Amino acid sequence: MSARRSFVPLAALSLVAGGALAGCGGQSAGDAKPPASTSASSATSAPASTPASTPASTPASTPASPSASGPPSASPGSTTAEPVYYLVDTGARGGLRLAREPHDLAGATRAETATAAVQAMIAGPDDPDYVTTWNPDTQVLGIARHRRVVSVDLSEDARTASVGSEGAARMIQQLVWTVTEVMGPKARVQLLIDGKPAGELWGAVTWDRPVRRADPMDVRLLVQIDEPREGSTTSSPLSVSGEAAAFEANVPWRVLNAKGRVVRQGSALASEAMTLSPYSFTVRLRPGTYTVQVVEDDPSGGEAPGRPMQDTRTFTIQ
Repeated sequence: MSARRSFVPLAALSLVAGGALAGCGGQSAGDAKPPASTSASSATSAPASTPASTPASTPASTPASPSASGPPSASPGSTTAEPVYYLVDTGARGGLRLAREPHDLAGATRAETATAAVQAMIAGPDDPDYVTTWNPDTQVLGIARHRRVVSVDLSEDARTASVGSEGAARMIQQLVWTVTEVMGPKARVQLLIDGKPAGELWGAVTWDRPVRRADPMDVRLLVQIDEPREGSTTSSPLSVSGEAAAFEANVPWRVLNAKGRVVRQGSALASEAMTLSPYSFTVRLRPGTYTVQVVEDDPSGGEAPGRPMQDTRTFTIQ
């Protein structure tokens, strides 16, 4: 497994994320950027019909306490594979997106597992195509849930990040998606800094109310590999799985050897078309190191602006 990447300023994101196999562009020209100073709820595309608001029983200025009615506790000493979210620059077509990476996280309770997930988010990804822009000195001071609101308390270091409006909005959703993978997808997340509501952040947004997940089609990478994991060693036949929002549910893929030559290629079918849904396929390979690549299907034949989104994983067959 490759070493974790340290955080980078958003201005350098395209240099880190634009590897030859990943094919990512060097711009962050996605949807129109929010104003230089905006609220977290507007910057994160929360549905208009369900505004991110603080329940009357949970004042925004007070950290939420655990609730007996929350998600069940994990088994003591157990380890679970949970998705942790990072950032990837997909170029002009998709802009800055969330990419997920499974991590084995330990925790006797959901809150402890969520704490481990946020720590992994801050520490950085294994995949060199992904990055995190959270300050690596940031400490997780506590995570607690009251009803459907999860409070994430971080140290003052969390205020330091070199990002613009789009990057700030994605950082909010990066934390929201990482936490709600553990605490439940319908939960809303309130960020606290040293026990107080975060307020203005990074010179670009204001996070003063609980925020829910944005529409995945708006913020997530639309072709995603979950397995195999980056840097893993496995056996043949290789099983590849993930999620994709694909035209006619078609998910093109190819496998490249260590010299960058295509040795296998084909296409898989996602369970649904044009919405993020599971896909999987298997491929037989000789021992060696390879990279598997899945690509967003392009019905325009290259006429659409920007490059199709894609994801890669490098692994070894023993």
